[in-house]
Amino acid sequence: MATGVGKPLHLNLEELLEKIFESLLWRSRLVVLFAVMASLAAAIVIFYMATVDVVYLVGHVLHYADPELATEARKALHDQTITHVVEAVDGYLLATFMLIFALGMYELFISAIDEAEHSESAQILDIKSLDDLKQRLAKVIIMILIVTIFELGLKLKVATTLDLLYLAGAVALIGLALYLTHASEGPKAARTGQDRHDH
Repeated sequence: MATGVGKPLHLNLEELLEKIFESLLWRSRLVVLFAVMASLAAAIVIFYMATVDVVYLVGHVLHYADPELATEARKALHDQTITHVVEAVDGYLLATFMLIFALGMYELFISAIDEAEHSESAQILDIKSLDDLKQRLAKVIIMILIVTIFELGLKLKVATTLDLLYLAGAVALIGLALYLTHASEGPKAARTGQDRHDH
């Protein structure tokens, strides 16, 4: 009789421990909030830094129309301005990368963002899986690399034919990366369009 009563109690204890452990295990995903908040803070900091750079850049460019400015000084200011603009774009892209990462991690591990469901721009951040997050981050990384190579190309002093070949090779590789990115999106975009048409 005691054995028959003890067995269900033993099973109930195991089930209770299992539920407690699974609950703790599931709630452990909230640790991702640290990464989300840190990434969001990094994005805000980079946005701030890039914006401050742009403000100072505009202040320097105001002297560009000065008639007393020598031709060489004007050309140097022109080259520096282009370089700083590219650096600002690079900063904004990096901040965007961190922002997408923060939002993606939150949606994947914590909860769907209700506010985004009613926004027309939500398709940019419509992340349903790690593959979606990876694809969006990969696009931003490619853009950052393009801007970086463009910045290096502006600073590059073409002295020999080999230098020109290196620059042409970098441009060709960028074109190939963009082509492969769009080619990989083709079947997925076609399936998405077909699904919408069916619905």
